[in-house]
Amino acid sequence: MKQAIQHLLHTALAGLASNEAIKCEIPDQINVDRVRDKSHGDFASNIALVLAKPAGMNPRQLAEMIVKALPADPAVARVEIAGPGFINFALAEDAQSTVVQTVLEQAEAYGRVKLGAGQRIQIEFVSANPTGPLHVGHGRGAAYGASLANLLRAAGYEVHNEYYVNDAGRQMNILAASVWLRYLELGNADFEERFPANGYQGDYVRDISTALRNEYSDRFEHNIDAVFADLPPDEGQPDGDKERHIDGLIERARTLLGEDDYLLIFDAGLNRITDDIRQDLGEFGVDYDEWYSERTLHSSGRIDECIERLQNSGHVYEQAGALWFRSTDYGDEKDRVVVRDNGVKTYFAADIAYHMEKLERGFDRVIDIWGADHHGYVPRVKAALAAIGDDPSKLDVLLVQFAVLYRSGKKVPMSTRSGQFVTLRELRHEVGNDAARFFYAMRKCEQHMDFDLDLAKSQSNDNPVYYVQYAHARICSVYRQLAEKAVEWDKANGLANLDKLGETHETDLMTALARYPELIEASARNHEPHQIAYYVRELATAFHTYYNAHQFIVEDAALRDARLALIAATQQVLKNGLQLLGVSAPDTM
Repeated sequence: MKQAIQHLLHTALAGLASNEAIKCEIPDQINVDRVRDKSHGDFASNIALVLAKPAGMNPRQLAEMIVKALPADPAVARVEIAGPGFINFALAEDAQSTVVQTVLEQAEAYGRVKLGAGQRIQIEFVSANPTGPLHVGHGRGAAYGASLANLLRAAGYEVHNEYYVNDAGRQMNILAASVWLRYLELGNADFEERFPANGYQGDYVRDISTALRNEYSDRFEHNIDAVFADLPPDEGQPDGDKERHIDGLIERARTLLGEDDYLLIFDAGLNRITDDIRQDLGEFGVDYDEWYSERTLHSSGRIDECIERLQNSGHVYEQAGALWFRSTDYGDEKDRVVVRDNGVKTYFAADIAYHMEKLERGFDRVIDIWGADHHGYVPRVKAALAAIGDDPSKLDVLLVQFAVLYRSGKKVPMSTRSGQFVTLRELRHEVGNDAARFFYAMRKCEQHMDFDLDLAKSQSNDNPVYYVQYAHARICSVYRQLAEKAVEWDKANGLANLDKLGETHETDLMTALARYPELIEASARNHEPHQIAYYVRELATAFHTYYNAHQFIVEDAALRDARLALIAATQQVLKNGLQLLGVSAPDTM
């Protein structure tokens, strides 16, 4: 109905403009909102206040002109002007109930809008380095990104989901060195524990090393003393430096193994972990259209091309053998290295090239979903895009706060480097996919999140996902009761008698159903799938209240069929909303 009122207002304004009654530009988007106080009607618009100044008119006078020019619509019972120039619309009584028929006719398509018709959006999310399993922090980004993609599709956008695989660079080399050292440990009973402080220490590293030992036997074996000889001291040793120590180990691994065998170990770690990530996300209901390899940027020469564009723009200079991007020209606190003095291109250089390549693929907008700790990185990337001549306004970066787990009221400790963390897979196995997806979706992405494991597992009305799913299952149970009583629902009879739905609980439920398309548009526009979680919870409350106050299977066939039509529509919208969040709608619980 909101869209219908917007159309009425647009028609009225277009008519006034064509008659030169008003002389100002008519906006494509006219603001119409539901009113909180039902005594003011159902919807209100501030369009007269918005256009008063450009039209050179008193807002209330303009509102009166707009109301007189409004086309007649049987769904609108009355139109009134309030305050300084708000236009209030009250719907006809039978207009409320039409939403039931609309929902049942459109089914899964109900709620879909055309906000983004013809626009292509790429969403890149999770993109965790394949150096270990996904943890619960990655899970929040995965749930948010997947729900946002679903929401944008429902709003009419063409969406391309992408995972950027960081399969090049220093962190991957640290993983390779870590895997090799655990491999050496397996083959040497007298191996002294000399694992680097900066290595990856999780059990998954040992699993990869064991698989290598089983497949290649002692092919990668080397003398331990030769491995550690003359390396920079590690952290905890005199003059120790963990960064120099691990870099020394990486170079030693390359030298002793040779490039071919080093790449075998490198790829063993990369492929095992990437496959694990793919499986984990797939089982979590998170799918991608493309897995984009960072290596392709290096092999295709796109990074070199990007650096050349930066140089041609005059935003790169050489100092101490390295190439620096003048990010301070764009407000950054300091300039950033794109090529180190040893000729190695930095992660930042690859990231600029990746975003350059994204925009070249013709997306109207590119959305990155990053962890909140990347806050300072955002203006840097946008600055680089501007420097190479691309439009940085096409890039939106959404930051996701970390999720903190609580069990029995106590915080669950997490440390990624030491390998002490709760994996996404462990979380899913403990609370289930549905609870994980719904709980992750209940907060704005930029808000801190406490995840209560005990609540997520509970089967009570305090558990929001249980509460919403139970509403859906309850409706299904009503239709099972019909079958048990050998009573049939006459859908056509129900739709013909929707005027019998006059109870407050019924009108409240119909109002809630009518809000769903409006919510899709607003949530998509603001990148806020948490609004869908709030909505389905409110809709579930409206249904549970209705269920507790009224009987559905009554003697009066017309009333019975109308009420069954209303709850069928409610069931459909609950299912539609849950699907956007990646949550199932069970028939029984």
